[in-house]
Amino acid sequence: MWPSLVLAAMLTLGASTASAASLRYLALGDSYTIGEGVDAEQRWPEQLARGLRAAGLPVAPPRILARTGWTTDELAAAMDAAEPLGEWDLVSLLIGVNNQYRGRSPEAFEGEFRALLRRAIGLAGQRPGRVLVLAIPDWGVTPFAAGRDRARIAAELDAYNAVVARVARESGAAFVDISALSRRRGGEPAMLAADGLHPSAALYALWTEAALPVARRMLEPD
Repeated sequence: MWPSLVLAAMLTLGASTASAASLRYLALGDSYTIGEGVDAEQRWPEQLARGLRAAGLPVAPPRILARTGWTTDELAAAMDAAEPLGEWDLVSLLIGVNNQYRGRSPEAFEGEFRALLRRAIGLAGQRPGRVLVLAIPDWGVTPFAAGRDRARIAAELDAYNAVVARVARESGAAFVDISALSRRRGGEPAMLAADGLHPSAALYALWTEAALPVARRMLEPD
């Protein structure tokens, strides 16, 4: 069952609300942000924008700069190619799973992640309080990981997420930890896309439910 708040947002909002929106949202990431295996409107950034509009915040549909398989350096290169990206009222960043999948060290990841987060803050008008960082979910609980060392995957992602949380905290960006949620629910059939690896719309709705109150606080007037 979808979380009631997110479902209500999806049912009550129409295109007219989005057309009147004034707050701009840029979502940066990889397959988890582009929503591999789900329809475009089911991606978590799309769900988040609808939830924010339901809360009375005029957030436009997001621009999503993400692709399945991207690592931190590949996202950085895509941002270079997309320049000028301009300034945004909200920027989200979820990246790193492909670094881990390719066997790169958390130490190497940290330098590239710091650089990406600095760029995200710049895109948010040098306002770290307008940058939303999500933890990397644990793909080791999915059927795709059958036959692999699930404990090692979990340990490596814990190390990665320790970097993500610390760097976000040091920069002043908001951090939403969805890693425990991904481990608890991410292996359930209803929470998986058809490929047995990526989240379904229902799991993205749970991520949105976790991120929504944080994003609301970031965008609500003082």
